[in-house]
Amino acid sequence: MKNLLHLIAIIALTIVTQIGGVVYVVTLITLQQVKSKSILKGSSLFIFLYFITTFLVTPILAPIFGREKIKETEFLEAHSFFYKLANRDYVKPELQQLLDNTSKAYAKSNKNIKLIHLDASFPFFDKFPLLPHLSHNDGKKIDISLIHQDDNAALTNRKKSVSGYGVFENSQLREYNQNLACQKRGFWQYDFPKYLSFGTINDDIIFSNSGTKNLISEILKDNNLSKLFIEPHLKSRLNLSNNKIRFHGCRAVRHDDHIHIQVK
Repeated sequence: MKNLLHLIAIIALTIVTQIGGVVYVVTLITLQQVKSKSILKGSSLFIFLYFITTFLVTPILAPIFGREKIKETEFLEAHSFFYKLANRDYVKPELQQLLDNTSKAYAKSNKNIKLIHLDASFPFFDKFPLLPHLSHNDGKKIDISLIHQDDNAALTNRKKSVSGYGVFENSQLREYNQNLACQKRGFWQYDFPKYLSFGTINDDIIFSNSGTKNLISEILKDNNLSKLFIEPHLKSRLNLSNNKIRFHGCRAVRHDDHIHIQVK
């Protein structure tokens, strides 16, 4: 039973963080070498090794695999510390440049409003899955938060869920309901992110049509952009027509809680 629990922990940590399983194995080996069975010592050692590996070692090694840790600035940041802690904030240099250019340009016309990112990719190995995403496995993709506004119609950096996912800007009357269409075709997972919000917050803010449209317009200016995914009803509502804005398909999940972008 003990070995089974260790195996489950290794698999779970690998799925969520990529490197956590390796760190866990190193921790177990170290404890065996020093003949320690203390849970407190084991937990402390794992946390120490994990932080060292995540924040010191991995950023140095990632460029070997063509990726780099997202550099946060006054214009660009992760929605949650989790994305940095779980090594889900690695991108190709071309995507880093897009994020830098877009966030700076957007902030010029929208004072104090940042580009907030969610999941990007893991630091190592192409095709290593970053679950629950289907395609975040090569450093070329990242999810960006929608823009919201407060009761005074002022743009805000606050979001509507703890994770940044799972609180949707649903289709309105007379707008095409892609979520319903996909689920009628049997794609039950299409609105699965509603289970990944980890709680709703900031009920006083609402989706900003102009703020989100302006952000997408800035993203589209980058020549390295390959595709941008957003839910069809939002594309229509925001009057967006660029051919790089695509429908992601019913096999994915709905994109009215975030924007997905990818570079060539």
